[in-house]
This record gives sequence, C-alpha cells and structure tokens, in this order.
Amino acid sequence: MLKFLLVAAIILVVAILAVLAYAATRPGRLRVERQARIQAPAAAIFPLINDFHRWAEWSPYETIDPTMKRSFDGAPAGKGAVYQWSGDGKAGAGRMEIADTAPPSLVRIRLDFTRPMRASNLTEFTLEADGDATRVRWSMEGPTPFIGKLFGIFVDMDNLIGRDFATGLANLKTATEGR
Repeated sequence: MLKFLLVAAIILVVAILAVLAYAATRPGRLRVERQARIQAPAAAIFPLINDFHRWAEWSPYETIDPTMKRSFDGAPAGKGAVYQWSGDGKAGAGRMEIADTAPPSLVRIRLDFTRPMRASNLTEFTLEADGDATRVRWSMEGPTPFIGKLFGIFVDMDNLIGRDFATGLANLKTATEGR
C-alpha cells in the first residue's frame, strides 16, 4: 500500500510539473475581438459607448451581478470619464477610464480589474462605415501573467470573454437600429 501511495504521489507531482511547464509556454498576451454590423450610423452608436452612464442600455456586464455598486468620476463622457464597479458575485471589482476618443469612430478604454484577480487591459471600440451600416469592433488586449496562462489551460478565455462581447454587440445593435 505504501508503495502504491508513493507511485501515485510521484505521478501527481510529475503531472503538476507538466501542467506548470506547459503554462509557461503559453502566449504572454491576450487579445479578444468580436465585431458586428449594425444598421445605424456611427453617430447614433458612438454616444452609447462614449458615455459610461449609457452602458446600462447595452453592456452585458451591467446585469451580471445584482449586488454590483457603480460610481462615475471625471468627465461626464469621453476622454477622462471614469466608471468604477464593485460586486460580490461574478462582476468582481475594477475601474475603466476613457483614455482616448475620436468621435464617431474610436473609444479607447483603460480597463483595470482588482477582483477576483488583478489585470490591466486596453479595450477599444472602433466604428467604421460598412455600406449603409456601421461595422463595430470591440477588442481587449493585455498581458497574461503566469496565473492567467495557467487558468487559460482549463478555460478558453477568447470564448469566455468573446461570448460577452458578442452579447454586448447584439444589445448595442438592438439599442440603435431603428432609432
């Protein structure tokens, strides 16, 4: 029995070391992007992205945690606008600040998560004419620390975050088409 436990412990240690070694080889950056074609002019879509007060109209993250507390600081909209949140559930806690804006085609946001784990990312919304519609791209990019690489072995981060982005873009489409 002791021999069996020793062999099992060695196998377990080797497996853990193999997972850790594999995690170390994973990419050091994460990039997630989704896009949608919205049948509305960029000028109608842009204000919903450029003003954090209006994110409740379309962002999938606004309904993720009913206990979430929100606060707004800085500029009312556009560059310098700040949105902070803190929730007890899936939303965690963090801060967004609009770092740059070019109406009606670009909103660039510094996104900092403080809970459940620390992360800093750059999020961009680009809007460009696509015939009689607007192509809206939502992307997020940032460094992936070792713990993120390890987590990424078990969870497809592109799929996890990408689903939320696709939902948000669909909500944005609903909120702006036909206005």
